[in-house]
Amino acid sequence: MSKEIIHTDQAPKSLAGYSQAVRSGGFVFVAGQGPFDPATGEVAGETIQEQTRQCLKNVETILEAASSSMDRVVSATFILGEESDFPGMNEEWGRWFPADPPARQGAKLPIRPKGMKISIAVIAEA
Repeated sequence: MSKEIIHTDQAPKSLAGYSQAVRSGGFVFVAGQGPFDPATGEVAGETIQEQTRQCLKNVETILEAASSSMDRVVSATFILGEESDFPGMNEEWGRWFPADPPARQGAKLPIRPKGMKISIAVIAEA
């Protein structure tokens, strides 16, 4: 099975040691995306809704670079800084996945760099 590294300058730069995404076996595996504005490198927004929106915009941009899309997402993992942010995250999530949402799991973010409240990784059909 071959793999193709996906990269776009339209999403936040990845740190050394990982790719923004990898296409392999008919799927695109998008690395966890924080709420960073790709133009500034800073956290976009203070609320969980704003940060969730930015994470999903970053995911969407990477999927488009891989010739996939948000409607092809089959699984997602989100990591929250605070459990109390779940309702706000879920509200924004529903705007992006109003019908037939992907499978999803969550965890608590042990470290929150730069005021980051959330990170989201997805697997999508290629």
